[in-house]
Amino acid sequence: MTSIAASATSKIVQLLTAPGGLNATISAMAQEAAAFLQPVATKQFFTNNVASEIAEKSEEVKYTAVYVYCDKIANTLTEKFRSFSGHLQMAIEVRVSQDRLDGVEQSAQLYTESVTQTLNQIRGDWGQGLFYAGTYDVSFGPVKRGGKNFIKTVKITFPVEASVS
Repeated sequence: MTSIAASATSKIVQLLTAPGGLNATISAMAQEAAAFLQPVATKQFFTNNVASEIAEKSEEVKYTAVYVYCDKIANTLTEKFRSFSGHLQMAIEVRVSQDRLDGVEQSAQLYTESVTQTLNQIRGDWGQGLFYAGTYDVSFGPVKRGGKNFIKTVKITFPVEASVS
């Protein structure tokens, strides 16, 4: 059952890092908003659920960082004779850090808008028994100390339907 979560996580990272994925949306968003947004390098995508304080102590993290992971698994057996048929609650956390408080909120909102626009573009059948309908929830965390001085985390959660023989 956890292999379906790993498959979904790697598929999301693959879709986000593909040409025309998140960085293309970030570039378009920056031009539209007349703001400066850095593209997110492939090495700044992580596939684990780790608090920013722990991540900064255990490895060198560059910001803006994107964390993709499975938050919850529900086998609802919607297809009776499958070993798994239900949904995965997936999460994408966008962590933005700056040395000044001014602009952290705006940057976090623009990166979040880029992620949600990218999710809108990739809805549908992902193959491997995974399907994304297009719904999501966004939770904005408070600005805290960390990163370059201040860090803000935004969490986007969304269900992915899964069916495995």
